[in-house]
Amino acid sequence: MKSGASATLLALGAIVLWGTLAPLGVLLQHVPPFLLTGLGLLVGSLIALPLSGGRLSTLRVPLPTLLLGVYGLFGFHFLLFMALRHAPPVQANLVNYLWPLGIVLMAPLFLPGMRLRALHVAAALLGFAGAVLAILSGGSGSGSDGGALQGGFAWGYLPALASAFVWASYSLMTQRVPPFPSAAIGLFGLVSGLLSLACHALLEPAVTLSGTEWGLVCAMGLGPLGAAFYLWDAALKRGDARHIGVLSFLTPLLSTLALLWVRQETPSASVALAAGMIIGAAVLGSRARS
Repeated sequence: MKSGASATLLALGAIVLWGTLAPLGVLLQHVPPFLLTGLGLLVGSLIALPLSGGRLSTLRVPLPTLLLGVYGLFGFHFLLFMALRHAPPVQANLVNYLWPLGIVLMAPLFLPGMRLRALHVAAALLGFAGAVLAILSGGSGSGSDGGALQGGFAWGYLPALASAFVWASYSLMTQRVPPFPSAAIGLFGLVSGLLSLACHALLEPAVTLSGTEWGLVCAMGLGPLGAAFYLWDAALKRGDARHIGVLSFLTPLLSTLALLWVRQETPSASVALAAGMIIGAAVLGSRARS
């Protein structure tokens, strides 16, 4: 299989798993977010064991690489949670989903020799418009207001924007550091998970989880907070970050569809239009010459 095709499949695997994060979050909505993220990342870090063949020495990376990994996994989630605490969730989610656009537009800044074509920009803008439509269709918001916009400015938009920058820059900078195996993502997740649990101890009330909740936490850790990160890293190592960035706009669409399925609701015409826009953006981006 060509590297471009394998990268697309790996990226789609990560995107599909990230699409399950919202419905799992709904089922665990009463669990404090830092506790949920910390436990999920720790479970996800265990995936590194079979990937490394049980040789922990393969997980060792230089300190700057480890700091980059913690910057990405912990920094993204910390800033996003701060945004959701201090801004209306729908708007915060919209600002956060600037990260795929950031990957496309910032790729030439972080990756030498990569150029940005007009088709890349057009595809990214079309994809973001589709993502906005999908979120406003009632899928990716939280709380009783569903997909409703709320007026006014909230300072939480700033950490939402910062979280988007963190994930976009992390995704690109992993290609600038000395090569490391994707299994090392487990080390990033381990340290980030421990930091998240420290935030839980400092900022959130203590809770007790039931057996069912532990099962859902493990599912989240093995999926959107675990395997997705390994697949994402492998995809970026094999493919074009600009094309992968455009594909990433599928994440809010899949999240919307999954939430509608959980709620037993039928997708609206606007969701179908969002799907067409995002798929069109992916096709357009794939035709852009490097």
